[in-house]
Amino acid sequence: MTDDQAIPDYDLDELVVITAPEQLRALADPLRTTLLELLLERAATVTEMAQAVDRPVRAIEERYYGRVARTLYIGVLNRPEDRLVAASINSLAQAVAESAAAHANDELRCTLVHARIPIEHVRAFWSQVQALARGFAQIPRGGDQVYGFVAGLYPTDAPTLPDAGHEVHA
Repeated sequence: MTDDQAIPDYDLDELVVITAPEQLRALADPLRTTLLELLLERAATVTEMAQAVDRPVRAIEERYYGRVARTLYIGVLNRPEDRLVAASINSLAQAVAESAAAHANDELRCTLVHARIPIEHVRAFWSQVQALARGFAQIPRGGDQVYGFVAGLYPTDAPTLPDAGHEVHA
C-alpha cells in the first residue's frame, strides 16, 4: 500500500467538535464508540460491522457507512445534563479495563509522569498529544493485533517541592 492509498478509504475531516446533546448521547454508548473506531479503518457495511462486533444482522438493504472525522472532540456544553454525560465518557477507565490482560502478560507499555506546570503549557502540550493521537489513528491498518493508545492529562494533588528560594521551617 502506498501513502496515497492510506486508510481510511474516504476523505475525513481532521476534527469535528461535538456540541449537540444527541451527538453526545450517541458517543456515550460503548457499541457506537466501537463502531466509530472500526470505521477509521475504512467504510463498511452494516453486515461487516455486525460481524466485527459479533452481533446478529437483520435483513437490511446494505449500504456503506463511514466516519466524518478522525477525531471527535467534546466541545462546549451548556446544559448540566450534557456535562454529566460527557463526564461519564471516561476513556482512561475504558483503557484500564482493556489493558488488564496486557498488564498481566507483561505486554503493557505505559508511563505516568507528574509535573507542576502553568495552564498555558498544559494547553500547548495537550495539542501535541492530540496530534500524536491523530497520527496513531492514521497508521495504515494491518497485522493481526489491535492496539489501543490512551493519553490523559488531569490535575492531581501530587506533592510538590516549595518554590526555589522559599524558606522552609523545620
